[in-house]
Amino acid sequence: MQEKKSCSCLTRRQFLLGTGGATATIILTGFLGSSEGKTVVLQTTRYPRKKIARLSDFKQDNPILFRYPHDHYNCTNILIKLGAPAEDGVGPDRDVVAFNTLCTHMGGPLMGAYQNDHKVLGPCSFHLSMFDLTKRGIITTGSATQSLPQIMLEVKGDEIHAVGVMGLIFGFSDNMQIADRQGGGR
Repeated sequence: MQEKKSCSCLTRRQFLLGTGGATATIILTGFLGSSEGKTVVLQTTRYPRKKIARLSDFKQDNPILFRYPHDHYNCTNILIKLGAPAEDGVGPDRDVVAFNTLCTHMGGPLMGAYQNDHKVLGPCSFHLSMFDLTKRGIITTGSATQSLPQIMLEVKGDEIHAVGVMGLIFGFSDNMQIADRQGGGR
């Protein structure tokens, strides 16, 4: 008969569970320790400021197409007065928003797919993804896994200006760099 040998060795699981908190503390302390007592400056990409429309000329549920931040097909966007408050909406009723018109899944076109009864953009003609425009373009159905890139807007008097992009535009690795592509600037 074989005797059972007792082993005081830790399993990988026991080691990770037992030291995970200490390891995380050491790593975080290393990162945070260098900025203690100092102001940390967030670096952001500088987007151009572009006049898009006038509030007084703008009608509810009547989308306006524009290109931003570049004159490139992938930078085609839609400006909409929803008639319902939206997250990051501008204007007196906080209901004016703008989003890129390419599905984040595979770049399917969403132009002309605005459904005013539900305030969504879609379905995408490729895989039926739909995006809620009142909630920062979050995916509501379909194959997409990311929200639509939202164009950040600012209102000065009666003018609506595009001032930035929240999210990555389909086909770009950086919204501010244009690579020469076949079909660019269509």
